[in-house]
Amino acid sequence: MPATALFKPFQLGAFELPTRVVMAPMTRSFSPGGVPNAKVVEYYRRRAAAGVGLIITEGTTVGHKASNGYPNVPHFYGDAALAGWKQVVDAVHAEGGKIVPQLWHVGSVRRIGTEPDASVPGYGPSEKLKDGQVVVHGMTQADIDEVIAAFAQAAKDAQAIGMDGVEIHGAHGYLVDQFFWEGSNQRTDGYGGSLANRSRFAIELIRAVRAAVGEGFPIIFRFSQWKQQDYTARLVQTPEALGEFLQPLSDAGVDIFHCSTRRFWEPEFDGSELNLAGWTRKLTGKPTITVGSVGLDGEFLQFMVNTDKVAQPASLEKLLERLNNDEFDLVAVGRALLVDPDWAQKVREGREQEILPFSRDALMTLV
Repeated sequence: MPATALFKPFQLGAFELPTRVVMAPMTRSFSPGGVPNAKVVEYYRRRAAAGVGLIITEGTTVGHKASNGYPNVPHFYGDAALAGWKQVVDAVHAEGGKIVPQLWHVGSVRRIGTEPDASVPGYGPSEKLKDGQVVVHGMTQADIDEVIAAFAQAAKDAQAIGMDGVEIHGAHGYLVDQFFWEGSNQRTDGYGGSLANRSRFAIELIRAVRAAVGEGFPIIFRFSQWKQQDYTARLVQTPEALGEFLQPLSDAGVDIFHCSTRRFWEPEFDGSELNLAGWTRKLTGKPTITVGSVGLDGEFLQFMVNTDKVAQPASLEKLLERLNNDEFDLVAVGRALLVDPDWAQKVREGREQEILPFSRDALMTLV
């Protein structure tokens, strides 16, 4: 099956993409001091040049003291980091692509000893002590307000330097998702209890971002059932519950939902072949991005540990069928694009046999 569907333009209001191929956000840790450098600029430029319609950057930390959890992750605050991102934006635009930053706060995943201030513990919905020491600071209302303000400021800065929208990271067991998930949110105030209450933090955050950027500036929201702390976790068990969870987020200002799964071909609920992106589109009427081992024969979990496994390029036929059936609107590609910047061009030209395989070695360099 020709890959034509992947290379049709996409439009949502004034937001236009040349292709349906999205670069998935992938932490790369190549920004010393939190500042994207010339190598980072070139990394993103090459993918736009080869036909990626929308680049979602690696997770970029917002301006809150506990937002970061890893070394050499780029910031999305401060003059130096924003100037670095402006160079990225200009390079991507020069190649005809669009780009949004993924705005990120790791929450309780942060460990004491992590940059930029080693003394700051993780921040999360609920406090955690270990040997009498606070390892996760339970967030007060003032903390919540500060973090929401940091996301809103980051979105405003993204708009100011020419980004084409923003993605809010609400997935994978990081801060926003920690509020959603009963396993990590044991609060007894208005941010805890029912899933509707546990969604309040995200809803307030989305509203603040919308207020900061105005109408017409796309807000993408990434969410997942699975968490890095529990790959089998589920926020909701039925389509009805998914609809009840998503509608308030949609109403708060989300334009596009980025539905993170480990394998895009797996049905989300019994009795239907629809995946998470398919159900989200059906329930909200909003455009969706599907993701999960696109273009590879091995899913990412195998590569979270030291291994000599190699993921080979895989057929896109099932993906294209679903895209042609309007199950979802956009397709995010992760590791296949990480290892091969020309992935989109090779697919477009029918040169799949030339696509590079993925191994952990690819994580060691920016290409």
